[in-house]
Amino acid sequence: MAKSDIHPTWYPEAKVFCDGQEIMTVGSTKPELHVDVWSGNHPFYTGTQKIIDTEGRVERFLRKYGMADTSATKAEDKA
Repeated sequence: MAKSDIHPTWYPEAKVFCDGQEIMTVGSTKPELHVDVWSGNHPFYTGTQKIIDTEGRVERFLRKYGMADTSATKAEDKA
């Protein structure tokens, strides 16, 4: 069994806050947790992820591995 007086206090109903709103309750060694990002507002999970293309790196990667939409690039070349 665990030794007494060496483990931190366990809070089974610790509240998690994001932007001042309570998001969920979890078990933790702290009574309150304040987070900046969670799955409800993270761009990967919400589908609002944006790829920032600087210096054409994404386009070059897509062409290299044959994943680029060639119809769009041909239309740009003609213009």
